[in-house]
Amino acid sequence: MQSYLVAFAIALFLGWVLTPYVKKIAFRLGAVDKPDARKVHHVIMPRLGGLAIYIGFMVAVLTCMNITKDVVGVLLGGTIILLVGIFDDIYQLSARVKLLGQIAAAMILILFDIRIEWLNNPMGGYFYLDYLSIPFTVFWVVSFTNVVNLMDGLDGLAAGVSAIASVTIILVALQQGFYPVAIITAALAGGTIGFMRYNFNPATIFMGDTGSLFIGYMLAAISIFGAVKSAATIALIVPAIALGLPIMDTAFAIARRYINGKPIFQPDKGHLHHRLLALGFSQRQAVMLMYLISAGLCLSAVLFTEIDGIYAILLLVIIVAAIFIGAKKIGILNDR
Repeated sequence: MQSYLVAFAIALFLGWVLTPYVKKIAFRLGAVDKPDARKVHHVIMPRLGGLAIYIGFMVAVLTCMNITKDVVGVLLGGTIILLVGIFDDIYQLSARVKLLGQIAAAMILILFDIRIEWLNNPMGGYFYLDYLSIPFTVFWVVSFTNVVNLMDGLDGLAAGVSAIASVTIILVALQQGFYPVAIITAALAGGTIGFMRYNFNPATIFMGDTGSLFIGYMLAAISIFGAVKSAATIALIVPAIALGLPIMDTAFAIARRYINGKPIFQPDKGHLHHRLLALGFSQRQAVMLMYLISAGLCLSAVLFTEIDGIYAILLLVIIVAAIFIGAKKIGILNDR
């Protein structure tokens, strides 16, 4: 059996089996999410579900991969971001402390020579980042980490969108021959899907920042790892398109808060899932619709690997325009 299938199966099994035990641990540690005016759940929910995803992922990777220096860097960085998430789920860290933790985890990749050093020019040649390599890598990792975190607003939403994006990365990695990327992403997808058994509506546990920060970080790290291994910027672009929905939702949130004179980091009820609920969708309907949108973006990501030059740019423009038009129609830039 192919190594990536074994990694997926191991992580899936452990994510499925361990989540109920993690739920008990969350209650004992006080890692719970209490309902408030902005949240859609109405009872106290255990967080920390990402711990089950992490354990399944780690066991799968250590079992199925050749552990090289760069793989160690990815796993170490993932462990640091996991600890940040655990402390936040228990003690509610400030935004500044969380950001410093994310930057520290990103710097681990750089210390292990996993960084974005150049980008493809669609018209030919390369853009070398030189001294911008380190800040660009940190920005990439922190951005991915936070877009998944901000997407975690409905039962199964962040986990499902991340799983769809992960499967897309696996398919493209196999298509391009990036086998280490396929294995490590399969482990992430397996752990996430196993956890979803308990997280889909009606959820009995949330992944918390433990899960959302870890998954976002790993998707960012995997994309850079793939770019380093394959010497192709496509490894960066495919995850960005696959996660286009949470990326654009985050961009709209920043723009909305700026336009309405509110702090950029102040939470609100203007995210896409909030808008869908306000339009009368149930939680399940809203989540399934966002799954479909994500699947469409993932198909676009696969298509992107088959084209180049002006056609690739045109595809990106069409994707961004379609999302912008749809978002404008439901008033996602409005304060109310």
